[in-house]
Amino acid sequence: MRFLKLKEVIKKTALSRSAIYRKMDEGSFPKSVSLGDRAVAWIESEVEEWMEHCLKQRLEIC
Repeated sequence: MRFLKLKEVIKKTALSRSAIYRKMDEGSFPKSVSLGDRAVAWIESEVEEWMEHCLKQRLEIC
């Protein structure tokens, strides 16, 4: 298991910071994990599962 900081999530998903937080609020993106007072991260496997889900949805539409 690996934690990803926000910059890594942005690079991996090509989403902006605001899009990530908006999707989290909508419940359509994995929630961040608190690492302390001012630090959060995302679980890499959850972000990758979200990406795979997006690809599967695209293929089902075709």
